[in-house]
Amino acid sequence: MALIALAADKGSPGVTTAAVALAAVWPRRVLLAETDPAGGDLVYRSAAAHGGPLNPNTGMLSIAATARRGLVPDQLWDHVQPLSGGLEVLVGLGIAEQAAGLAGLWPTLGHAFASLADSPHAPADVIADCGRISGDTPAVELFPHASLLLLVSRTEPEALARVRDRAATLAAKLHGGPRGAASLGNPVIGVVLVADTGNAAKLASQVNDMLVHAQTGARVVGTLADDPAGAEQLAGRRRGRLDKSLLIRSARKVTADVYQQYGAAWAAQDRQAPQGHGAGR
Repeated sequence: MALIALAADKGSPGVTTAAVALAAVWPRRVLLAETDPAGGDLVYRSAAAHGGPLNPNTGMLSIAATARRGLVPDQLWDHVQPLSGGLEVLVGLGIAEQAAGLAGLWPTLGHAFASLADSPHAPADVIADCGRISGDTPAVELFPHASLLLLVSRTEPEALARVRDRAATLAAKLHGGPRGAASLGNPVIGVVLVADTGNAAKLASQVNDMLVHAQTGARVVGTLADDPAGAEQLAGRRRGRLDKSLLIRSARKVTADVYQQYGAAWAAQDRQAPQGHGAGR
């Protein structure tokens, strides 16, 4: 079972772009879920497989009524739309006010997302774009169900300081106990840096040392290229060989590293998971 949640502390480091890029190169079938309570972006920036716009009413909005009666993981597929490139997406809310319709349902969604990999019919991992998580955003209720929580950050000093403090806070909340032992808990907390490719490796090492020294329980799992042209291609707003872009090449490396590090453990969880999940954990 693998629910991978992506989030940011503050600002606009590119969580949606990171989520789409990772989902586009994920080594298994994957469902991209826009779970940002403030609203999704894909309905505005991406085309559906039929060439027209995505339907804003099919996705997180339509799933709200279903989830109140309990949610079997395979029911998620009833609310999914394919993008023009074939990526399967659960479209996010249109505006923040619609998040009220999901009140109390976030743990149910988290369980369904985490259990989708166990489906006997259409198994898939889920990558959830949770947006910004500062304050009391309800999306944090997904995190206890995740296998991996990735905090996306740019590399300005203030951004790195915030991601360090956010990682420590989340580790204490999700894992409890001493912060230095938090890395032993689930979900694993990782940091993905959006960085210039020229100094990405050096920065990743320095930031990882900072996270370890601060006993956050988090570590840097990889870097995504700060590639505006690639991001425009990914969104369908610019022509070019997307597979050759720095963004996609770096996303492939991140996914390969993540699967090398955690894939065996996820596969073991799949084998050990009981059949016939209900709506709650």
